Amino acid sequence: MTSNKINRGYGVFLIPGFALFLLVIGLPFLMSLYISFTKWSGVGRPVFIGAANYIKAATDSVFWASFRNNLLMIFAVTVIPTAIGLLLSVFMFGYASKQFGNKTVAFFRAGYYLPQILPVAIAGIVWGWILNPTHGALNTIFRSLGLDALAMNWLGDPATALPSVMGIMVWFQIGYPLVIFLSALQRVDPQVLEAAEVDGAHWGHKFVINLYMIRPEILVVVLTSTIYALKLFSQIYVLTRGGPGTATIVPSYFAYQNFFEKTNVGYGSAIAMIMTAIIIVLEVAFITRQQKLAGEGEY
Repeated sequence: MTSNKINRGYGVFLIPGFALFLLVIGLPFLMSLYISFTKWSGVGRPVFIGAANYIKAATDSVFWASFRNNLLMIFAVTVIPTAIGLLLSVFMFGYASKQFGNKTVAFFRAGYYLPQILPVAIAGIVWGWILNPTHGALNTIFRSLGLDALAMNWLGDPATALPSVMGIMVWFQIGYPLVIFLSALQRVDPQVLEAAEVDGAHWGHKFVINLYMIRPEILVVVLTSTIYALKLFSQIYVLTRGGPGTATIVPSYFAYQNFFEKTNVGYGSAIAMIMTAIIIVLEVAFITRQQKLAGEGEY
């Protein structure tokens, strides 16, 4: 039997997965794409209106406000946690594990990762209590220290709502890059760092060497975190529901509002399709870059 016949024989095992993909992802995607070109309240027959929903989105100040908020959320979900995760992972792997032992490092690693396994609703409720303007823990601490000027309505003031949510997202997300980078550092050949030490490299040089060696993992973390930020919904729903006003609204929540609160399903689908297109473009760009580096033998 030739290798081609053998490979075709394995194709039958792909049928269940492919059928499930079409049912769960392919069909809803095509339906949502069609609805985005219609005016539909969710009941009755959709009325085809062409690209009117997309034109409306291009001139909708609320949509652009949500888009700007989403860009800031990328900073809070991807940039800051990735940078902190890199610094913490190098410190914990290169210094803390030698000084305090692997069990201590494992304890702190689990602590940093804990927000990732907490249900979003519970984490949101806890942070809602902490930031409550009247009896929240944060304002109570400020008042007890005589810093009454710092006690404010963190999630209810348009000036502080978005920075507060961004801070919560940094806390929520740090554990993810930390765990990935700690695992990645374990595959770095220690002889490379020892050779660098012999040549007079200090901690800064070794940090750069570690960054270079774990570039594949950094790329994966940046890609997955950016996509996660673009799809962010649950935390916004639990903490602020997009408010006050449009201070914390993001495209996914704006689409939800149009779907279920304004019963403007066509416009909500158009917003969802725009964000889907952005995510696909980003994903293709990241994967193309990764494959190019792999083809050049960079990793």
